[in-house]
Amino acid sequence: MMKLVTKRLILRDVFTKDAGDIAENANDKEIGNFTTVPYPYTIKNAKLFVKKNNSDKKKKPRKEYGFGITLKGKNRVIGLISLMKVSNVDKKAEIGYWLGKKYRKQGVLSEAEKAILNFGFNKLKLNKIYGKALTKNTGSNKLFKKFKFRKIGLLKEDVIKKGNKKDMYYWELLKSDWIKHKGKLK
Repeated sequence: MMKLVTKRLILRDVFTKDAGDIAENANDKEIGNFTTVPYPYTIKNAKLFVKKNNSDKKKKPRKEYGFGITLKGKNRVIGLISLMKVSNVDKKAEIGYWLGKKYRKQGVLSEAEKAILNFGFNKLKLNKIYGKALTKNTGSNKLFKKFKFRKIGLLKEDVIKKGNKKDMYYWELLKSDWIKHKGKLK
């Protein structure tokens, strides 16, 4: 079992027994509006996600590392954070995450993101981690800025949500910039 441990969190593999927690926390209109997570989000969606995540772990080389975010001592999955589209050739991956509504604005995602960035750059030896966020997703865009991701550009009409074309910002963080800034990040 793979896990990353921080001061307050354990990021770990997810299992079928976590489907209820995942469904409860992901079934949020905001998450549906700002991510690829469907809304409404059901137990069936959660079980399919867990099954896919666990089958991805068996692929060699791995293309995705997904972690359930849990508070130490609680063992309930309150969100997910992943490195996706991992390229061992180009040494890069895309970051994605969501967090249950009642756990936001407490520094949980910042702590989880710092852990997964360390994992990506140090354990996986990536050179670049990139991400995308809808222009109106102020939370994710603030998090990218906090971790010194560089805004590369605007992806016009990059996704369609409920028939509406949405613009996204594209962000990237190089390992050299991470090394330079990570000691200064809280």
